[in-house]
Amino acid sequence: MIIKNRKKENIAVTLDKNNKACGLVFVMHGLGGFKEQSHIQMLIDIFKKKNYTVVSFDTTNSFGESGGNYSDATATNYYEDLEDVIAWAKNNSWYEEPFVLTGHSLGGLSVALFAEKYPNRVKALAPLSAVVSGKLWKQIQDKKVLENWKKDGTWKRGENVSKPGTIKILKWAFAEDIMKYDLLENVEKLTMPVLMIVGRDDSTVPVFHQKILFEKLSGKKELHVIENAGHTFREKNHLSEIEKILAGWLDSLD
Repeated sequence: MIIKNRKKENIAVTLDKNNKACGLVFVMHGLGGFKEQSHIQMLIDIFKKKNYTVVSFDTTNSFGESGGNYSDATATNYYEDLEDVIAWAKNNSWYEEPFVLTGHSLGGLSVALFAEKYPNRVKALAPLSAVVSGKLWKQIQDKKVLENWKKDGTWKRGENVSKPGTIKILKWAFAEDIMKYDLLENVEKLTMPVLMIVGRDDSTVPVFHQKILFEKLSGKKELHVIENAGHTFREKNHLSEIEKILAGWLDSLD
């Protein structure tokens, strides 16, 4: 289905309703992602198996079915789309609070930001390969890449592996915008159960970034490192491992 965000842009939403749901979850992809990616579908499927009503969506300015262009993507537009999807959901009979949030990469940052802003509305949080802060993100970027990106105004990041034939070109506005966000500033708000998962070989949001956030969490928490995995989980063995971890975590919530 198509709903409108605050900017009157189209957001493509998929609702997997369970009439005997034990809970509600919102699932969010990462930068340049879409809800049909294998790791996002894995998240959707395990929540469905555990009898959740599942809401997934394509953010605007991505490669899914929603409006906008990838080149205009920012952390702000991803987060605002999450807020707008949740606001839409609140007007439906199947909506319930508190709910679970899960997301990958920039989606992981977005769901954690929402949980910090509205902790009483979030039952549990599962960020995968999450961006922890703009500051940490910038520290590990190649300085020459940043210099050329700022000078040229755009960064040609190469082909989108998840959608062959599409090229990822991102405006400098993304780099400026992401500096506004830092999960560490309000980490004390994340008192709900938190499940963190990251690939051992993730160079986008490395393991040590995850450990910085993990150590500051005060509630029930888990951190799992997937061996031989990078930033985006595509291998079947990695997806199977994450599925088992997530299933066990959901059982522990109940």
